[in-house]
Amino acid sequence: MKHAFTVLSIALFATAPAFADDPLLKEAVEFSGQIFFIDKNVPGMVIAAVREDESTVLGFGEVRKGSGIEPNGDTRIGVGSITKTFTGLSLAHLVADGTARMTDTVGPHEGVFATLPSRDGNAIRLIDLVTHSSGLPRELEPVEGADKYSDQSFAANLEGDPLLFTPGTGMLYSNIGFDVLAMALSDLAGMPYADYLQQQVLEPIGLQATSYAKQEGQNVMTGYDWNGNEMYPGEPFPNKFGASSLETTANDMVRYLQWNLDRFNEQDAEVRALSHAAWTMRDGMDPVYGLDGSGHMSALGLGWVIMMPEKDAPLIIQKSGGADGIFSYIAFAPSRGVGVFISINKFDFSAGAEIATVANKLITALAPR
Repeated sequence: MKHAFTVLSIALFATAPAFADDPLLKEAVEFSGQIFFIDKNVPGMVIAAVREDESTVLGFGEVRKGSGIEPNGDTRIGVGSITKTFTGLSLAHLVADGTARMTDTVGPHEGVFATLPSRDGNAIRLIDLVTHSSGLPRELEPVEGADKYSDQSFAANLEGDPLLFTPGTGMLYSNIGFDVLAMALSDLAGMPYADYLQQQVLEPIGLQATSYAKQEGQNVMTGYDWNGNEMYPGEPFPNKFGASSLETTANDMVRYLQWNLDRFNEQDAEVRALSHAAWTMRDGMDPVYGLDGSGHMSALGLGWVIMMPEKDAPLIIQKSGGADGIFSYIAFAPSRGVGVFISINKFDFSAGAEIATVANKLITALAPR
């Protein structure tokens, strides 16, 4: 480890405006990052923050044990379930252009399902998939003779009545639901889902380093399991693209935060409003499970978890992600112009929960009510 607490300035792409450095933002982020890194002793960490027109990125530790390379704004990071916010944004685009409605039912998807399961006369709708309200389980069950995440695996898991509750009556975190959603979006868009995401979401926002492609090289965040063993993510599997699998950088997450916080910009105003809206409220839902890991969930947006204001904390929209030994968290206060992104490269579950606490407290400090 060379310099545990080196502050890394953000390098925005050529067309982005240059922002002046905000000493208060850097001071607050550096202090929070240093305390967390010392306390949790993870191999590496990157933390980024946005406040109005200011932004900063800081790195601590190493991208890979023994590499001597500190994480920075260009470090490649697999962000796991933060991918779901991009799937929700893809749905928002299709709704905004009139191709789909939130209450449309789903299906068929060639080679996987003719119709999705239903219960009590309630069919699964797009809004149910994107708000974890479909009744589908969290993960696929193993299927003999079929590779996990294959078409055959999904088809077998969706046969019969796998629903755990009637669609629209409860909330259960479901990776299956978001993968099925991406299949439905592909059908609606008339092209592979990854192509639609690239054309309609990533490129317009300017997220040039965000994709499903696995990058090789030295400046890639290597994840470690709970025993400290290196984890390899494997090749991307298209049937997982809705729930996870995106790789990005802290610099791109700063741009993503800035785009989400740019609430008065007429460009993309409709899709931003659709993405952030509280589509499904917690009140009256039964069950509610798997959605409070990063703070108390009050409602769900399109892939986002919404936390209502409490004491000094403003309204926060957030999402966590964990995959292949890396935990990440992104959160922002839309009415306060403040957002934070954090990623660590070890499956330390207490540290994984704590990064959300750190980010939410930092947002509260930078955007008091």
